[in-house]
Amino acid sequence: MRLTTKGRFAVTAMIDLALRQSSGPVTLAAISQRQQISLSYLEQLFGKLRRNLLVESTRGPGGGYTLGRKADAITVADIIVSVDEPIDATGCGGKSNCLGDGMPCLTHDLWDQLNAKMVEFLSSITLQKLIDEQLAKGVVIESTPQIRRAISSAPVVKPIRVNAPNSVFALGAAAAK
Repeated sequence: MRLTTKGRFAVTAMIDLALRQSSGPVTLAAISQRQQISLSYLEQLFGKLRRNLLVESTRGPGGGYTLGRKADAITVADIIVSVDEPIDATGCGGKSNCLGDGMPCLTHDLWDQLNAKMVEFLSSITLQKLIDEQLAKGVVIESTPQIRRAISSAPVVKPIRVNAPNSVFALGAAAAK
Protein backbone atom coordinates (compact mmCIF):
# COMPACT_ATOMS: atom_id res chain seq x y z
CA MET A 1 0.00 0.00 0.00
CA ARG A 2 1.23 3.42 -0.88
CA LEU A 3 -0.28 6.39 0.90
CA THR A 4 -0.21 9.36 -1.46
CA THR A 5 0.01 13.05 -0.59
CA LYS A 6 -3.79 13.24 -0.70
CA GLY A 7 -4.12 11.04 2.39
CA ARG A 8 -1.11 12.49 4.20
CA PHE A 9 -2.19 16.09 3.60
CA ALA A 10 -5.76 15.35 4.67
CA VAL A 11 -4.61 13.83 7.97
CA THR A 12 -2.12 16.69 8.57
CA ALA A 13 -4.75 19.35 7.86
CA MET A 14 -7.27 17.64 10.14
CA ILE A 15 -4.76 17.57 13.00
CA ASP A 16 -4.02 21.27 12.45
CA LEU A 17 -7.75 22.05 12.41
CA ALA A 18 -8.46 20.02 15.53
CA LEU A 19 -5.61 21.66 17.45
CA ARG A 20 -6.89 25.17 16.71
CA GLN A 21 -10.68 25.00 16.46
CA SER A 22 -11.23 25.85 20.14
CA SER A 23 -10.83 29.55 19.28
CA GLY A 24 -13.37 29.36 16.45
CA PRO A 25 -13.48 28.26 12.82
CA VAL A 26 -10.07 27.77 11.19
CA THR A 27 -9.43 29.12 7.70
CA LEU A 28 -7.86 27.00 5.00
CA ALA A 29 -5.50 29.89 4.28
CA ALA A 30 -4.12 29.60 7.82
CA ILE A 31 -3.71 25.82 7.53
CA SER A 32 -2.09 26.28 4.13
CA GLN A 33 0.41 28.74 5.53
CA ARG A 34 1.28 26.68 8.62
CA GLN A 35 1.52 23.30 6.88
CA GLN A 36 2.91 24.45 3.51
CA ILE A 37 0.06 22.84 1.58
CA SER A 38 -1.40 24.49 -1.50
CA LEU A 39 -4.62 26.36 -0.72
CA SER A 40 -6.38 25.05 -3.84
CA TYR A 41 -5.39 21.49 -2.90
CA LEU A 42 -6.79 22.00 0.62
CA GLU A 43 -10.03 23.33 -0.86
CA GLN A 44 -10.42 20.11 -2.86
CA LEU A 45 -9.66 17.92 0.17
CA PHE A 46 -11.98 19.85 2.49
CA GLY A 47 -14.79 19.64 -0.05
CA LYS A 48 -14.56 15.85 0.23
CA LEU A 49 -14.16 15.94 4.01
CA ARG A 50 -17.26 18.17 4.25
CA ARG A 51 -19.31 15.85 2.01
CA ASN A 52 -18.35 12.97 4.31
CA LEU A 53 -19.40 15.02 7.38
CA LEU A 54 -15.92 15.08 8.94
CA VAL A 55 -15.80 18.89 8.88
CA GLU A 56 -18.35 21.69 8.87
CA SER A 57 -17.91 25.02 7.16
CA THR A 58 -18.92 28.48 8.33
CA ARG A 59 -19.22 31.22 5.73
CA GLY A 60 -18.50 34.91 6.01
CA PRO A 61 -16.14 37.01 8.11
CA GLY A 62 -14.73 34.90 10.91
CA GLY A 63 -15.70 31.78 8.99
CA GLY A 64 -13.70 28.68 8.30
CA TYR A 65 -13.87 25.02 9.23
CA THR A 66 -14.54 23.08 12.41
CA LEU A 67 -14.71 19.34 13.03
CA GLY A 68 -18.00 17.71 12.05
CA ARG A 69 -17.90 15.47 15.10
CA LYS A 70 -15.72 15.01 18.15
CA ALA A 71 -12.05 14.24 17.54
CA ASP A 72 -12.32 10.93 19.40
CA ALA A 73 -15.05 9.84 16.94
CA ILE A 74 -12.92 10.44 13.82
CA THR A 75 -10.34 7.83 12.84
CA VAL A 76 -7.42 8.09 10.45
CA ALA A 77 -9.19 5.50 8.28
CA ASP A 78 -12.26 7.79 8.12
CA ILE A 79 -10.10 10.68 6.89
CA ILE A 80 -8.19 8.66 4.31
CA VAL A 81 -11.26 6.94 2.89
CA SER A 82 -13.20 10.23 2.74
CA VAL A 83 -10.63 11.79 0.39
CA ASP A 84 -10.91 8.80 -1.95
CA GLU A 85 -7.62 7.28 -0.90
CA PRO A 86 -7.89 3.51 -1.39
CA ILE A 87 -6.48 1.33 1.37
CA ASP A 88 -5.54 -1.59 -0.83
CA ALA A 89 -2.27 -3.46 -1.31
CA THR A 90 -3.60 -5.95 -3.86
CA GLY A 91 -2.69 -5.54 -7.50
CA CYS A 92 -6.29 -6.00 -8.60
CA GLY A 93 -8.04 -3.55 -6.32
CA GLY A 94 -9.52 -6.39 -4.26
CA LYS A 95 -11.43 -7.89 -7.20
CA SER A 96 -9.57 -11.24 -7.20
CA ASN A 97 -8.68 -10.69 -10.84
CA CYS A 98 -4.95 -10.08 -10.47
CA LEU A 99 -3.94 -12.01 -13.56
CA GLY A 100 -6.72 -10.62 -15.75
CA ASP A 101 -8.31 -14.01 -16.35
CA GLY A 102 -10.66 -13.92 -13.37
CA MET A 103 -8.10 -15.70 -11.20
CA PRO A 104 -6.29 -14.24 -8.21
CA CYS A 105 -2.50 -14.20 -8.15
CA LEU A 106 -0.61 -16.53 -5.83
CA THR A 107 -0.13 -13.79 -3.23
CA HIS A 108 -3.64 -12.29 -3.39
CA ASP A 109 -4.68 -13.66 0.00
CA LEU A 110 -1.50 -12.28 1.59
CA TRP A 111 -2.18 -8.76 0.29
CA ASP A 112 -5.85 -9.05 1.17
CA GLN A 113 -4.94 -9.91 4.77
CA LEU A 114 -2.53 -6.97 4.81
CA ASN A 115 -5.39 -4.71 3.70
CA ALA A 116 -7.49 -5.93 6.61
CA LYS A 117 -4.65 -5.25 9.09
CA MET A 118 -4.06 -1.75 7.64
CA VAL A 119 -7.74 -0.85 7.91
CA GLU A 120 -7.84 -2.28 11.43
CA PHE A 121 -4.73 -0.28 12.42
CA LEU A 122 -5.87 3.02 10.86
CA SER A 123 -9.33 2.55 12.38
CA SER A 124 -7.79 2.18 15.82
CA ILE A 125 -6.12 5.60 15.71
CA THR A 126 -8.40 8.53 16.47
CA LEU A 127 -7.81 12.15 15.65
CA GLN A 128 -7.88 12.84 19.40
CA LYS A 129 -4.96 10.44 19.91
CA LEU A 130 -2.95 12.30 17.27
CA ILE A 131 -3.81 15.64 18.90
CA ASP A 132 -2.75 14.34 22.32
CA GLU A 133 0.55 13.12 20.85
CA GLN A 134 1.25 16.56 19.34
CA LEU A 135 0.46 18.32 22.61
CA ALA A 136 2.69 15.88 24.51
CA LYS A 137 5.52 16.75 22.10
CA GLY A 138 5.09 20.40 23.09
CA VAL A 139 3.47 21.77 19.95
CA VAL A 140 2.68 25.42 20.60
CA ILE A 141 -0.69 26.69 19.48
CA GLU A 142 -0.83 30.45 19.06
CA SER A 143 -3.58 32.03 21.14
CA THR A 144 -4.55 34.63 18.55
CA PRO A 145 -4.64 33.81 14.88
CA GLN A 146 -2.14 35.55 12.67
CA ILE A 147 -3.95 37.94 10.41
CA ARG A 148 -2.15 39.17 7.34
CA ARG A 149 -3.35 42.57 6.29
CA ALA A 150 -3.66 43.34 2.63
CA ILE A 151 -3.20 47.03 3.42
CA SER A 152 0.29 48.26 4.18
CA SER A 153 0.90 49.88 7.54
CA ALA A 154 3.31 52.37 5.89
CA PRO A 155 1.87 55.88 5.45
CA VAL A 156 0.70 56.84 1.99
CA VAL A 157 3.02 59.40 0.42
CA LYS A 158 1.36 61.65 -2.11
CA PRO A 159 3.49 62.63 -5.09
CA ILE A 160 4.64 66.24 -5.35
CA ARG A 161 2.76 68.11 -8.03
CA VAL A 162 5.06 70.12 -10.23
CA ASN A 163 3.60 72.98 -12.24
CA ALA A 164 6.24 72.94 -14.95
CA PRO A 165 5.93 72.31 -18.68
CA ASN A 166 6.26 68.63 -19.57
CA SER A 167 7.65 69.06 -23.09
CA VAL A 168 9.78 71.39 -25.19
CA PHE A 169 6.66 72.61 -26.99
CA ALA A 170 4.87 73.38 -23.71
CA LEU A 171 8.01 75.19 -22.51
CA GLY A 172 7.99 77.33 -25.68
CA ALA A 173 4.28 78.09 -25.26
CA ALA A 174 4.82 79.05 -21.60
CA ALA A 175 7.74 81.33 -22.52
CA ALA A 176 5.69 83.03 -25.25
CA LYS A 177 3.05 84.17 -22.74
